[in-house]
Amino acid sequence: MSKPISTILATACALALPTLAHSRPLTLTAQLKNYGGDGAYLAAYLTDAKGTYVRTLWVAGGKAKYYKHLADWNRLSAGDTQRLNGVTGASVGAGRTLKVTADLADALIDAGYEIRIDAAAEDMRDSPSEVRIPLSSTNAGKPQSGKQYIQSATFQFQ
Repeated sequence: MSKPISTILATACALALPTLAHSRPLTLTAQLKNYGGDGAYLAAYLTDAKGTYVRTLWVAGGKAKYYKHLADWNRLSAGDTQRLNGVTGASVGAGRTLKVTADLADALIDAGYEIRIDAAAEDMRDSPSEVRIPLSSTNAGKPQSGKQYIQSATFQFQ
């Protein structure tokens, strides 16, 4: 390959790469119901248009032995050895709010992806896919109701 063409290709790649890798922070907020039990374990994760696990956004609850109760997330993410790296915190008490921020690539927005939250509380029923929110610009800021533990969940782009 000639030197000018190599230079043009290198420059084009350098300019295109930031566009491909562009991401923005997303803040996910889950307001729990006052369900009268112990703190809830929550797993917030991203799936693609086919329902295939993409990545974990946050896991609230520090004891790994209880992660099996976050059934959909645990099953879908089982092969992800990095699923808990830097994305764990304490469980969330009844009536409290979980608020987490994650960076998501712009290419995922309006492309059929979905934010899901699994929930479980000690001595109470597990709630796989408690909340499912399509990751679209039209859903940003719109509260979605949960099935058992979550009053509402929303996401905002920053």
